[in-house]
Formats: sequence, C-alpha cells, structure tokens
Amino acid sequence: MSDVAAVEQFVKKYKALRIEIAKVIVGQDEVVNQILISIFSGGHALLIGVPGLAKTLMVNTIAQALGLDFKRIQFTPDLMPSDILGSEILDENRQFKFIKGPIFANIILADEINRTPPKTQAALLEAMQERSVTVAGHHYQLSLPYFVLATQNPIEQEGTYPLPEAQLDRFMFAIHLEYPSFKEEVQVVKATTTDSKPTVNPLFSAQEINDFQSLIRRIPVADNVIEYAVAMVGKTRPKDTSASGLVKEFVDWGAGPRASQNLILAAKTHAAINGKFSPDIEDVQAVASGILRHRIIKNYKAEAEGISDEQIIKSLF
Repeated sequence: MSDVAAVEQFVKKYKALRIEIAKVIVGQDEVVNQILISIFSGGHALLIGVPGLAKTLMVNTIAQALGLDFKRIQFTPDLMPSDILGSEILDENRQFKFIKGPIFANIILADEINRTPPKTQAALLEAMQERSVTVAGHHYQLSLPYFVLATQNPIEQEGTYPLPEAQLDRFMFAIHLEYPSFKEEVQVVKATTTDSKPTVNPLFSAQEINDFQSLIRRIPVADNVIEYAVAMVGKTRPKDTSASGLVKEFVDWGAGPRASQNLILAAKTHAAINGKFSPDIEDVQAVASGILRHRIIKNYKAEAEGISDEQIIKSLF
C-alpha cells in the first residue's frame, strides 16, 4: 500500500476510533485528540485534572478501543520500584525466576504519579525512553507499542512529590482537563446512573499501531516548518536573543531539543488525522500548547502577576 493510501486509511480508522471512544467519554474532544496524537506519534502523555473528570476511564476506554494490553498502577507513597518493574523469586527448583511487574503492558496508566517518591518515579524513566527494563542485571525489552499515560491531581499538594524536570520532559504532552459544560455533565449523569454499559470494540491491533507510527515518521516535512518549530522552542529560552520580552521577564528555563522533536512528530500526526500529507505551520501551532506547557519553567514574578503558560506560548507564534 502506498503511503498516500495508508494516510487515507488512517483518517478513516481514526474517525471510527473517535466514535468508539465517544460511546463512553462525553465531550473532552481536545483531550482525547491530544492523547491519540501522542499515541500515534509514539509519545507519552501526562493528564492533569481534578478528581472525577474521568481521567482513568478515558485511558481505559482508549486502551480498549485500540485493542491493547492495559495495566493500571496506583502510585502511593509506599510503592517500591520492584512493585512496578517486577522482582526475582526462588522457584521450587531453587532457581531464580523473574516475575514481571505491571510495567510489562502496552498502555500503562500511572495513576497519581506525583504521589510516589522520586525513587519509584525514576523506575519508569528507562521504560519511557528506551522501551526496556533492567532488573538485577538482566535487560528485558518491552513489547511495542508502549505508552505511559500518567495522571496528576493539581489541587492536593500535601504528601506529593513533584515530577523532576527530566521526567516531565519525557512526556510528549501535558494535557489539562477542564470541568465539562452543563450539557455535557447532564449527559454524563444520564449515562452513568443507569444499568446499561456500552461495549467498546477494539479497532486496531498492536502491529497496526506500530505500522501507523512508522507511516507518520515517513511523512515529509518542509524545511521552513522544521525551522519554525525549532525557532519557536528557541524563543522559550530567556537567554536566547530571539526570546520575547514576556519570556525574558517571566521564564527561568525554556524547553530543550526534545520539545522541537515532539513538535514536529505531533504536527505530522495532527496533519495526518486531518487528511493532509505534510504538516504546515498551523499544525505546529495546534500542538504547541500541550507540548511546551510543562517544559517552560516560570519564575516567581510570573506566579505573582498571574501570567499563564498559555499567554507565554501564544507570544511565541
């Protein structure tokens, strides 16, 4: 199949996937879009929202619709790295045997990732970057496709451990979930207080998702679009000559090269789901918020004056 035909097929399957997810998830179109863009780009996503906004349900539904193996890890202050990665035990023949932990799945829901100490958070780093795990000197490859979708509650900050910048940088998207509108909330209440449970049909196989990820990487990008993305990321760095007055005044640290890579990958996926065969500057702008939001570290002045991430990101366009 030619790449053009493959992109057309991808558009059809993507629309069907959105319909399947909408059976369970009411509204939240932009959030679902960003999660799916990160999945088809081969990246991870961090969902930030108050309790009760169906973050866990959303990830579960997406995993079902994609036909992927799904595991949920509830992060708690006493969770140990071995609880995630697995551990070696002595079997009945007195031989060491490795029991795989929940990290060995296609989609990992890291629920309330900021509830656990850095030692356990760091257990995810190798899996997220190299798609492999090292336990007791043995190297284990994880089955592809592999995604970590983590959730974080922005309200309750007591007894939490903020993610270090190096780990935040490994998430392709940071996605903020807002409260549903009045109409959407009415629909949610109607749907969830009855006895009927919608069935979500798996539409993809793991191999198909791997193939679509390869297809997206093969999408050509014009040099001016790549230069635009790299220039946009450069403008987030306060010491850069191209940085805007807003960045120089309110930002301590800007985004690194991983942001530029992710901007182009996500722009390719954004173009593909809209039936385009190459991304343009509009596609880069469409994904910029989710990709740059968690990579820009504001200073105290920004907090004091109520300068939002969105304002800073919009000033880069």
